[in-house]
Amino acid sequence: MLARMTAPVSGPNPTPRLIPLIIPCVDIQSGRAVRLYEGDPDRETVYFESPLDAARHWVTLGAGLVHLVDLDAATGRGENRAVIAQITQELGVPVEVGGGIRDRASAEALIKIGVERVVIGTAAVKNPELVAELIAAHGPERVVVSLDARGLEVATHGWAQGSGLNVADLTPQLADAGLETLIFTDVTRDGTLRGLDRDLMRQVRGLWINTLIVGGGVANLDDVRLLQEEGIHGAIVGRAIYEGTLPYPVPALD
Repeated sequence: MLARMTAPVSGPNPTPRLIPLIIPCVDIQSGRAVRLYEGDPDRETVYFESPLDAARHWVTLGAGLVHLVDLDAATGRGENRAVIAQITQELGVPVEVGGGIRDRASAEALIKIGVERVVIGTAAVKNPELVAELIAAHGPERVVVSLDARGLEVATHGWAQGSGLNVADLTPQLADAGLETLIFTDVTRDGTLRGLDRDLMRQVRGLWINTLIVGGGVANLDDVRLLQEEGIHGAIVGRAIYEGTLPYPVPALD
């Protein structure tokens, strides 16, 4: 379960409020835990030499789910499958993995080594039938789609290419395929600590009625409040928790 509901303590008709889930992200490039600026693989900051150590760090602080991205697979520069296998075997909490999952075979190879959820990006845009196939075979709880965009235009191939497609073009197809959880990333803000774009988040929330997780620019508690106010279930966060601008675990909101 990605987020839970709680009721305000006062008022005649308490309305449940969403408590957003903050999911630590471990981006893996050349075998190290890094963070990219605006998705540029040549503008990296190394946070841990060992991605396993990075993932363990967040689990020690209370993470119940860790988001892994194989940046080398996403950009076609290689892959980090052995590192991911080690993490799934030793971490002790579920992991979801994205980056370079182009077909059913690559998705199922990750499931076979213990990945809880596969995150489909470019392949969901180029081959929407793949999403339906994977959901039919493994269930909606094992399959997530990530739409990474500049504005509402979806970017593909490790964010290097524009697709010419709008998020609104794809969400109805994904819902028809049985998708329950969508990740939306604002590429222009990812790794920048600029904060979430409220207007953009609101637009995406209006396009997707099921579970929505967002990313791209999360900086501090104001962004967590924004998630709650806009009814967004959670966010994938990297730089803000690595550098401490957002405390982790996240304290209760006022």
